[in-house]
Amino acid sequence: MPLMKIDLIKGQYEPAEIKNIMQLSFDVAKETLSLPDRDRFQIVTQHEDYEINFQDVGLGYDRSDKVLFFTVLSTPRPVKAKKEFTKSLVAVLADKAGVRREDVIISFISNHAEDWSFGEGKNHFLNGDL
Repeated sequence: MPLMKIDLIKGQYEPAEIKNIMQLSFDVAKETLSLPDRDRFQIVTQHEDYEINFQDVGLGYDRSDKVLFFTVLSTPRPVKAKKEFTKSLVAVLADKAGVRREDVIISFISNHAEDWSFGEGKNHFLNGDL
């Protein structure tokens, strides 16, 4: 049930590349976060180049304009699963999409099952639907 948001600079990736990044990131999430097949919620937002500034926090990363910022909004996950996700996502994007490892930023934000409604104004977890 995580919501995966991917922010990037407009015009840096072709539509087919974005679809590939979305598929690869879902595949990694499915494997490392134990998601079922249709538990897929992703949003890609493209920004003008002047609307994004991702520096390196003093770590020495030289980011390109092809930077990808992943925000994963999810119920609490074990630290081990988060580490597996971040490591695997960067490796897969580098190997299968040509994304530079230093151009991938990932942040997890936790919420709880009762914070979700998947339609019709129903609180599916609270109602016992899920």
